[in-house]
Amino acid sequence: MICLLLFWEFFKIGLFTFGGGLAALPFLFDLSLRYGWFSQQELADMIAIAESTPGPLAINMATYAGYHTAGIPGSLVASLAMVLPPLTLSLLLCRLLRRYADTSWLERSFWGLRPAVAGLIAAVCCSLIDLALAADLESGLAGGADPLAVLLFILFLPAVFRLKKHPILFIAVGALCGMILQL
Repeated sequence: MICLLLFWEFFKIGLFTFGGGLAALPFLFDLSLRYGWFSQQELADMIAIAESTPGPLAINMATYAGYHTAGIPGSLVASLAMVLPPLTLSLLLCRLLRRYADTSWLERSFWGLRPAVAGLIAAVCCSLIDLALAADLESGLAGGADPLAVLLFILFLPAVFRLKKHPILFIAVGALCGMILQL
């Protein structure tokens, strides 16, 4: 039964996730609240793992969430369900986009879709910042900020924009800082 529910939920995520893996985050936050398959802290860890492993972010998160919820069968079901809608839609839309690429209604729909997806991603980013900087994971920043986490955030944010290095470097340095600072 859990695998069927996993399939349905990740099928919907795959169907409505426009804009890449980060656009799946609001849906995953919703799953964590509705079903309790994973906590918001586990979701933050899931994102960190999915970002630091090869492959598309959304599929990595689906695989991780499915495994966390129902083991290997869950990871297979969630991954398949996440991939099935975009694969099917891509095949169908390729023909339509070629035919209607220059129509104004298509251009207008994409014009509205981009800021909507950006807003969803920004909202999740705010939630992730709350999780990453909170001293108490249950109450978020309302319970106070972890000074070391805030310091790392303040150092990493401009470094990412200024240094323009590969993301894996920042992931590795962040993990190393966590191991050293949490002794």
